Amino acid sequence: MPANYNKTAWFYDRLARLVYGDSLHKAQIYLLKYLPPNSKILIIGGGTGRILEAISATYLAGLTIIYVELSANMISLSRKRNIGNNTVEFINAAIEEIDTPGEFDVIITPFLFDNYTNEALQTTFPHTNSQLKPGGIWLNTDFQLTGKWWQWVLMKGMYAFFKLFSEIDASRFPDVKSCFLNEGYVLIEGKEFYGRFLLAQGWRKASPKSSPKERT
Repeated sequence: MPANYNKTAWFYDRLARLVYGDSLHKAQIYLLKYLPPNSKILIIGGGTGRILEAISATYLAGLTIIYVELSANMISLSRKRNIGNNTVEFINAAIEEIDTPGEFDVIITPFLFDNYTNEALQTTFPHTNSQLKPGGIWLNTDFQLTGKWWQWVLMKGMYAFFKLFSEIDASRFPDVKSCFLNEGYVLIEGKEFYGRFLLAQGWRKASPKSSPKERT
């Protein structure tokens, strides 16, 4: 289960801007162009909800969004966001508690998986994957190490800081790319931010192969 950021909700956005400027937000919203109109979207770990305003700025209506966030304080802040005429249901829970297989056209995970160890992802990732329709889009944004010394220092500092406020089992970034590849996803687009420390990737879930009879 990911960490609960209740104690940091009130200063989370200000801290993010202090360290990263607007890079975290830019990375989260970069791939929103892949959202299909009138789609059903699962957002997991959306934090204070800035992403909801970015979505509504382009898609004024027609979207159905299920917003899953473990922190009740983050949910409270997210409810104050401008969502346009889209429908948003806020659920104060972990993704492991959500079980609606094949219901969503899009999954968005903004800086979620850095809370997980590689071992925990072996359960959480397949469960999350099962919520997405075949052929659906998964937009994932997270941190990565590319060999620069300052990235390693910043990673260690991040984990040390947030461990002061919540229980986080992870102490380094997990191998999320392998999870996507193991489930047969195809990379649509990727873009790096903040000296390659942030990575936004759009993945498409494989569709079941049709039989020769179905193709005729």
